[in-house]
Amino acid sequence: MATITELKCAVRETLESRGVLGQLKARIRAEVFSALDDQREPRPPLSHENLLINELIREYLEFNKYRYTASVLTAESGQPDVPLDRQFLANELKVTEDSSSKSVPLLYGLMCHFVNSSDTRGKVFVRGGLSASCYCCHQHYTWT
Repeated sequence: MATITELKCAVRETLESRGVLGQLKARIRAEVFSALDDQREPRPPLSHENLLINELIREYLEFNKYRYTASVLTAESGQPDVPLDRQFLANELKVTEDSSSKSVPLLYGLMCHFVNSSDTRGKVFVRGGLSASCYCCHQHYTWT
């Protein structure tokens, strides 16, 4: 007959192998953040810009298997539980992708654009409308 310690280890290993333990930990963290969150201080409404930024971050986190961090981001920010459609996000950011770029988060394409900018002054002037191409890792993004 198994000891209590062996049973605990077996249950823990089973939950870990199924990915359930991590999900439970993330849920507990989110609930703790929620309990500690001062409800007397209302959060500002989730602006369109913050919605898009949070979605870029969530897509990056989930791509890199940072699911627990993504779950806390969703809980804390008020981001919808269901991710935004990638095509909708690309359209809102005025990004056009080729088929190979769709295998990585949009944030990688944005980073690639700025890191590999052909601007020889070494600085990027951020303004309302960008128009450039990035061929990082043979992927094509166009900002209009």
